Amino acid sequence: MTTNDTRDWFTDESLAQEPYEYLAELRAQSPVQPTPFHDAVAVTGYDEVSEVMRRHDEFSACNTVTGPFVSFPEPLTGDDVSPLIDRHRDQLPQSDHMVTMDQPDHTRERALLMRLLTPRRLRENEEFIHRLADQQLDQILGAGHCEFIHQYASPLATLVIAELLGVPEEDFDQIREIFGLLQAGAGDLHTPMTRSQVDVLTSVGLIFVAYVDDRRRNPRDDVMSGLALAKYPDGSTPDLAAVVRTATFLFAAGQETSARMLAQAVRFLAEDPSLQDRLREHPEEIGNFIEETLRIEPPTKTDCRLARHTTTVGGVSVRAGSTVALVLGAANRDPRQFPNPDEFQADRPNARQHLTFGRGIHTCPGSPLARAEGRISIERLLQRTRNIRLSEQHHGPAGMRHFRYEPSWMMRAMDELYIEYDPYPAGG
Repeated sequence: MTTNDTRDWFTDESLAQEPYEYLAELRAQSPVQPTPFHDAVAVTGYDEVSEVMRRHDEFSACNTVTGPFVSFPEPLTGDDVSPLIDRHRDQLPQSDHMVTMDQPDHTRERALLMRLLTPRRLRENEEFIHRLADQQLDQILGAGHCEFIHQYASPLATLVIAELLGVPEEDFDQIREIFGLLQAGAGDLHTPMTRSQVDVLTSVGLIFVAYVDDRRRNPRDDVMSGLALAKYPDGSTPDLAAVVRTATFLFAAGQETSARMLAQAVRFLAEDPSLQDRLREHPEEIGNFIEETLRIEPPTKTDCRLARHTTTVGGVSVRAGSTVALVLGAANRDPRQFPNPDEFQADRPNARQHLTFGRGIHTCPGSPLARAEGRISIERLLQRTRNIRLSEQHHGPAGMRHFRYEPSWMMRAMDELYIEYDPYPAGG
């Protein structure tokens, strides 16, 4: 990103595969740094990323899914581009989804989602995760090996959200098949979501249109009816499209984030037999292990904002209309916040202070769900296996490991994770 470096964070695939040495060099030069690429400002420091996330009135989320490739019909000139953003934001990709909204629209749409993610509903969902984790493990453990992402992590994450939303169990196979297509259509460096992925989400949306329309006409005592009949904070009723957007957003965001997190957690376990033994003996430590996984390998490695006004961040000038790249993969390894940041420490005291789930109004509403999926999955995997290890055939021997990641500036996601293990009795 720097003027002395010809590598472009947004287009260089080698950085998508091996980002962390580069990011450490970038942060050491300056935690806030204008770049010669795409009129972007790289923010790589922990305090500075947190600051921008909290200054939501000054930094718009309208480009969070497009980054510097956002396209407005007129130039973003002057020291205040807010009128231009507000005038054209409905023409931007996914502008009708909560993740790209600013106030007051964001608060209104988030309120719908929080009607689903209540403490009571999350507790009920945890009971389902326990059952589903064992069901998924039943399908793979007998072989003594698996490709963990597609055979366990993604199916589990998809069905956990299906249950949370109240999708009828007889439709689970259909939902699983659709999200298999979504995962197959990975985005490239320039477009986080491909045309095929958009088509898949459209298919999901059509399914939820039928669900929600039916529940509005024939309410039942189920979660889907609660979603269909939810109201905005002012008492008004959302239109059908708004409710469906909420459901599809939770599906897409939650499924991908949880699957990536689980894959990284299992990778760290497979590299450390002593850690496996310790967590089996002290399962109460698994929660912190998940937090450290989220810190050192965040599923979303870059989250973008658009500067509404000419301002400063960390003492560095940021021009109005600039893309501000919040590089979570760098901020979570800032040595000012996390000593020895490149070391995976399952018992790191402040691991939960990571920025992976954000700060401010855009803090991930599904973070309790992702944490529960991680904690329960690792607990059941450890209890039902021994000697978890990486497949040397697929990933190479110790000291020479290789993994393939999606070529994306936004996501940090392994394509495949092959593991081997010794099955252990379910009651053991």
